[in-house]
Amino acid sequence: MERSELVGLIRNFNRFYTRTVGLLEETLSQSAFTLTEARVIFEIGHRAHGGFAPDIGGERGFLARTFRIHVGAVASDIARDLRLDPAYLTRILKKFAAANLVEMSADPADGRRRMLSLTRQGRAALAGLQAAADRDIGRLVEPLPDASLPDLAGALRKVTSLLAQEVPDKRRAVLRPHRAGDIGWVVQRQALLYTREFGWTMEFEALVAEIGAKFLRNFLEGRDYCWIAELDGEPVGAIFLVHDESDPDRARLRMLHVEASARGRGVGSMLVEACIDKARAFGYRRLELWTNDILHEARRIYERAGFRLLAEEPHHSFGKDLVGQTWELQL
Repeated sequence: MERSELVGLIRNFNRFYTRTVGLLEETLSQSAFTLTEARVIFEIGHRAHGGFAPDIGGERGFLARTFRIHVGAVASDIARDLRLDPAYLTRILKKFAAANLVEMSADPADGRRRMLSLTRQGRAALAGLQAAADRDIGRLVEPLPDASLPDLAGALRKVTSLLAQEVPDKRRAVLRPHRAGDIGWVVQRQALLYTREFGWTMEFEALVAEIGAKFLRNFLEGRDYCWIAELDGEPVGAIFLVHDESDPDRARLRMLHVEASARGRGVGSMLVEACIDKARAFGYRRLELWTNDILHEARRIYERAGFRLLAEEPHHSFGKDLVGQTWELQL
């Protein structure tokens, strides 16, 4: 995608969203406050209380989730973090003081600094803003079916992460068994991944589709298993444990993959370890897998887990000359 096209898409979304949630209206959520004034009153209330006071909605509130910044209700801090002109912020604060919404006091740690806090009327005004914002966003998503809510949540988290250029955290993924629709997702993601990263043809998509269909068709409880790895509720990887029809003592590890966005977090190793543990629990004596020598990171995971290389064989598949490898782990 051309960057100019992406800029256009973002601007189109901005126009849609600001119109849809009413940010172009003179005041926010039919209150007495402009969007900027609402943001300032939110900052004063939550910074002054060292976080999110339960009487004004806590982290459950839309404004709290959207506007959370560090604590410390000082005018200069608010102006800096909200990128407001100090003179403009001063006018807002004078308006709040005249309406008995805000009060100032000396900082106990530094008498030269003036601390801002909300009066009882100010806290009531913030609580009203919080409730109105939650109501408006609730109405916005109310028509959406439950099945689409995870998609929306995942898209919002992804956009926030990409545009904020956040450093990926090191939270561990959560593994769960497969459910309806997961095998189709695995086929789609693997087909896209290997096409983009290795230039493989749709012959590979046909192979993984056949493996997935066979897994579902011949699934045996207590012999077969599939894990889906999730981060923040979004699938980021998968692995399969499949019984061998010709040898009851042998199982196969199949279709390990990790999304590019989740690499470096140990997701691949976690999936392989779970597969090995389950194979032992099911009573298998050997666990076998087939891969290609160009999949270097996967091979390193297998080696660390104790697999040993049994055989190699050149082949032409998926539009490429490859070297297939068979690995085995004695359980």
